[in-house]
Amino acid sequence: MPLIKGRNEKMKIRIWLDRILAFLTVISFSGVIIVVTIQIMSRYLPYTAIWTEELTRYLFIYSICFGAPLALLRGEFINVDLILTKMSHAFRRYYEIGIYLLIILLSGVLVKEGWFFTQLGENQTSATMPFQMSVIHAAIFIMSAFLLLYSIVKIIRLIRNEEDFNSQMGGGEL
Repeated sequence: MPLIKGRNEKMKIRIWLDRILAFLTVISFSGVIIVVTIQIMSRYLPYTAIWTEELTRYLFIYSICFGAPLALLRGEFINVDLILTKMSHAFRRYYEIGIYLLIILLSGVLVKEGWFFTQLGENQTSATMPFQMSVIHAAIFIMSAFLLLYSIVKIIRLIRNEEDFNSQMGGGEL
């Protein structure tokens, strides 16, 4: 019973993290839409918003930062379905574990280098925005940490045979 209780608590934490990432993805992408709208409107109004291009870029970076780990967890990255459908279930599990191990390796490198990159931005300020570039540089560190964490979650699911490959086939809505 204690094992199940601990597992449920970990699941609740992960679901909570998923919701926060989804919320931040929606907020940052909504920010992109709002800022681009301001940018377009400023072309026809006497007000010039010189900061919009830079802020749009930063919001887009953060929308990818928050959305990429969720896409990894939900299996929404690009796959070559033609090849994957030909694989047996057992082989596909090992194949997927290998992919996620490579993602863990890459994410580990990016976490380390992302931390150094974030520290590098402490002495730099944005050209048109009133904040340090370390805030923007932190996106690499944050995204890599969540990709690493969610890759571990995917490997655990694969080892426990909790992944349904059939639900990931067929594309989905465009």
